[in-house]
Amino acid sequence: MTGKIIELIDRLVELKSGGNPTVANTTRTKLLLKGINPKKYDSQSEDDPEVIKKIEHIAKEMGINL
Repeated sequence: MTGKIIELIDRLVELKSGGNPTVANTTRTKLLLKGINPKKYDSQSEDDPEVIKKIEHIAKEMGINL
């Protein structure tokens, strides 16, 4: 399967930012600081269970339920 990582990243950013571009950029930066580079993934990226687990953990830390 491909594309699940970018879907999770996009959903996390969307839910956290509420459409505010500044908060969206801040959220992407926080992901980068925690080891997830959003620019590295696209809809053709292979799904890595470890990365998915890490994104879900980060979302939980931010109070977001994916």
